[in-house]
Amino acid sequence: MSPPRPPPSRYGATLGSPRCSGPWHCANSCDHAETTFLPGQALVTGSLPGFVDIIRNLNSPALLEDNVITQAKAAGKRMIFYGDDTWVKLFPKHFVEYDGTTSFFVSDYTEVDDNVTRHLDKVLKRGDWDVLILHYLGLDHIGHTSGPSSPLIGRKLSEMDGVLVKIHTSLLAEERETLLPNLLVLCADHGMSEAGGHGASSTEEVNTPLIFISSAFERKPGDIRHPKRVQQTDLAATLAVGLGLPIPKHSVGSLLFPIIEGKAMREQLRFLHLNTVQLSKLLRENIPSFKKEPGFQQFKVAERLHANWIRLYLESSNSEVLVSLGAKVRRQYLDTLRTLSLSLSRQVAHYDAYSMAVGTVVVLEVLVLLLLSIPQALSSEAELDVPLSSPVFSLLFYLTSLALLGLHVMVCTSAGRSCYFCSLPWPAAGVVMLLVSALLCVVASALAKTFLDGKLLRKSPAGSGSRWSELELLILLGTVGHVVSLGASSFIEEEHQTWYFLVNTLCLALCHQVYKNCFPGPDRGLQCCPHMADVCDCVAATLQGRKPGGDGAELWGTHESPASLATRPGHEKWVLLASPWLILACCRLLRPLNQTGVQWAHRPDLGHWLTSSDRKAELSVLAALSLVVLFALVQRRCSRASKIAMALGLLGVYCYRAALGNVLLPWRQGSKDISQGIVEARFVYVFVLGILFTGTRDLLRSQVTTADPKVRAAGLWELHSGLVLLAALLLRPHNLPVLVLGLLIQTVMARCIWKPLRHDAAEVTIMHYWFGQAFFYFQGNSNNVATVDVSAGFVGLSTYVEVPAVFLTAFATYTGPVLWASHLVNFLSSESSSGSALRHACFCYALICSLPVSAYLVLVTSLRYHLFIWSVFSPKLLYEGMHLLITAAVCAFFTAMDQTNTKSQPSSQDPGK
Repeated sequence: MSPPRPPPSRYGATLGSPRCSGPWHCANSCDHAETTFLPGQALVTGSLPGFVDIIRNLNSPALLEDNVITQAKAAGKRMIFYGDDTWVKLFPKHFVEYDGTTSFFVSDYTEVDDNVTRHLDKVLKRGDWDVLILHYLGLDHIGHTSGPSSPLIGRKLSEMDGVLVKIHTSLLAEERETLLPNLLVLCADHGMSEAGGHGASSTEEVNTPLIFISSAFERKPGDIRHPKRVQQTDLAATLAVGLGLPIPKHSVGSLLFPIIEGKAMREQLRFLHLNTVQLSKLLRENIPSFKKEPGFQQFKVAERLHANWIRLYLESSNSEVLVSLGAKVRRQYLDTLRTLSLSLSRQVAHYDAYSMAVGTVVVLEVLVLLLLSIPQALSSEAELDVPLSSPVFSLLFYLTSLALLGLHVMVCTSAGRSCYFCSLPWPAAGVVMLLVSALLCVVASALAKTFLDGKLLRKSPAGSGSRWSELELLILLGTVGHVVSLGASSFIEEEHQTWYFLVNTLCLALCHQVYKNCFPGPDRGLQCCPHMADVCDCVAATLQGRKPGGDGAELWGTHESPASLATRPGHEKWVLLASPWLILACCRLLRPLNQTGVQWAHRPDLGHWLTSSDRKAELSVLAALSLVVLFALVQRRCSRASKIAMALGLLGVYCYRAALGNVLLPWRQGSKDISQGIVEARFVYVFVLGILFTGTRDLLRSQVTTADPKVRAAGLWELHSGLVLLAALLLRPHNLPVLVLGLLIQTVMARCIWKPLRHDAAEVTIMHYWFGQAFFYFQGNSNNVATVDVSAGFVGLSTYVEVPAVFLTAFATYTGPVLWASHLVNFLSSESSSGSALRHACFCYALICSLPVSAYLVLVTSLRYHLFIWSVFSPKLLYEGMHLLITAAVCAFFTAMDQTNTKSQPSSQDPGK
């Protein structure tokens, strides 16, 4: 008997085997499942994992939830495991023998599998085990590194076929001696997208094979069974029944009936009854009004019918009546299982409402404080003075602290479920409550001060002449509109369309501004309404980077008016007029490169066309041309040593991609020499570190030994060029044009938009932020976890090292926002005649990032029972959290550069400036 060949699959997987009691006297399960996000949790517990498990998987703790593996160990089953060491972390001391392999090193797809296969011959000949789990990782790693169209996929699938043949042949030989059936299970915990990632909800990612192979299954000649769809959570209940173990108490899955279809009616009903009892108990625990649930009512009906069947079974021998009634009871049980499983899948999620409320309050207090600090932070002095001492020593602070501490004690002593905030030590919880009270008092003090200042402003006629420009209106409405759009799941799935629209509209507004200044005419600025004079004055001052009623800080070294554009030579004027259209053209060229989002992600794009195996020559030419243009754009402000390092580094980038087989080298034909490119990548890292070291040295020189601003500007540009080289190494070859056009837009905006039009620091900062967000999506990212290119974290690494892998993956994902923030620091430092520009930029950057994060936290909390909470809202929350960390790092860099700029400024300044 030869094993059935599974359908061709691109999906990573785990092979394994168990011996058990139950429907099979002795079963061997082959669990084929690749894991990146806590794979064993849904497979062995039957419960629905939370989205935070993606983060927990980086350092997987022991799985304390009831599961099949723990039940098997308690029952005395001897289990052996070979494969991903995540299983060893999840189930410590559960296996009598194991050999774990690091699953995160996705660049390796041979040794990880060979380390599993090398144990097969020996362990299959032994009879001292009950359960054997083999976890193969190669298919998943190939997908992450090269995608599902890689020629390596076919070879790996053939290798997996050979492994299946070896296992099944060995099990059949054993059955001839023991006369006991074995079970072989082939499954996967996730699929693979067209880009090679997973974690979203596309059909390719959520549909995976599940095959049960055993001689215990009776198959009649000519019996063809078509594949059926089942839930992944159903596997735990099925394996538990097959192994003769209790079903995990938190499992929401139902028994796969085809597995027990060949058993006697009494056994079928007994297994189905066990499953429905377990689900009904779980329903009681999670839903207070469980008696009104349709599933519970169906369960009671099924129990009554089952009792009647047992009574008839004991009293009567009429087989036709028994069969008819048994079939009716079986249908009732199966309907009950489906209803209970569906109801529990919707209701089983527990939310720590108290901890969520505390965190949301802290975030909102900080946001309100930032908003109230706008006039002070964007004044000419750019000083942010938070009044902390007087509110903390006020009576309101002590009363609020006592009230919050009392509320904390009351909630934690009456909470029926576990709460993270209540599990903290009392001193830590007390510090949090004191922080909440202090922030509340500071906000109250700032509100009172703003109210008093508002009265003074209304007495002043300063706001009567406030005007709104088209750019200011666009920035205000665009920022608010983006925040409001986060309340709709469709706008989150297609958020890239929002940013594409905003940057294109920004380019049109800039085009109008350029035309108006090159061909001056009557002023058509929007006049604020008289009754809105105070509000207009405050908001306009915010957008213009100045304090209401006062003069803003001058960003430029001269006081030339934008109106002077009309007097420029003809060729310069036409260059300025064409610059917005050039930026629009670049953005339009980037849009078809990577289809992202949900609705059109499945459509072929230019990136798919370039990465196909028969377009390697075109991709090679494009990559080489992109690297040459990249050098031309970056080297203009680099030192001679950095120019040489940049040239060699970019050459190393091409050689690295050629070593991986992504692009071609003229002197090498075919893909026989494909490697991991470790030497080539490390060659590039040397030059990246050298350029970053040169930039850091120049910055230290400008702060310690010399006050020359040119040295400081050179150091900042060296750091920027080092990040560009690192991005060129980590990005896929077809994404190099994204990097090139991003640098080109930065150059055009700096020379033809921001300088001639004299935009202030706040406007320049918001434009950088918008373009950074747009380029985040231009490179193919989305709000789905599946678009994260985890292979970037292993470039140049021969083993898995957690800190570099996390840093490289985060940098590759957020290359757009990071490079635009880096360019912002360079631009403001080189063009500012005042030390307040960087402080303005830091505050604006923090504020414009905090607005959507704070609003989104409130939205997600209120929509936590939404139908798309797991597929749409939760992934976006992870991205927002990571973006907030990136923003914190950017603001820290802004602050450090501002300190350097302050120290390098001459101690005496012209009072006339």
